[in-house]
Parts: sequence; structure tokens; C-alpha cells
Amino acid sequence: QVQLVESGGGLVQAGGSLRLSCAASGRTFSSITMGWFRQAPGKEREFVATISRSGGITYYADSVKGRFTISRDNAKNVAYLQMNSLKPEDTAVYYCAADITSRIVPTTTRREYDYWGQGTQVTVSS
Repeated sequence: QVQLVESGGGLVQAGGSLRLSCAASGRTFSSITMGWFRQAPGKEREFVATISRSGGITYYADSVKGRFTISRDNAKNVAYLQMNSLKPEDTAVYYCAADITSRIVPTTTRREYDYWGQGTQVTVSS
């Protein structure tokens, strides 16, 4: 079992920044691929970013590339999502997710993640 707890969401004006954190427990953190997804009202949950177990490989959705940065601290068991230049269309509930499969290349596919946090709301006002 892996427990994930997100924090750092909130209300921000367009152009602003937020940093989300995801604290993990229950398994050796360096053995987990971490991902961030988001779900806006009335829409399906969509991929945002993922990072490999060592942190050496990252992938981003085209919509956030160049604005968001995913990172991790394996010593602290925490994954981060730094969000800059936020836009109203970034408004959503953001979820962190854990993939415990021993894959070298992180996956961007939602169904391949095994554990999910409860989500944190991010609202970007225009």
C-alpha cells in the first residue's frame, strides 16, 4: 500500500505560480514512479507530468510544457509540481499518483498508476 497526500493548492491570479507537494509513505519512495494528473469540472482526468524513479526522466503534457516542472526528493519522500505562468484553463483538482511497476520509462497512462492521492484544488482567476 502507498499513501499519498497532496498539498499546496489554492487560488492564484493568471500569470502566478504555485508549487504542489505530494508526500508518499508505505513503500520505498525511490522504487515508485510518480505522476501528476488533473481533472476539471465536467472533464476526464488528464495527464500532466511524470517523473521516473531516479528523477532522470520526465514527461509533460503539451499544454503545460515549458510552464510546469515536476521533481522529486527521494530523501524526503516527496514529489513536487512547480506551476508557473498559470492560466485560467489550468483550474482543476490536481492529483498525484504512484506507479509501483518497475518500469524504466515512466508512463503517461492514467490506468497504469496504482495509487492516488485525494487531490488538491487549484483555481486560476483571470
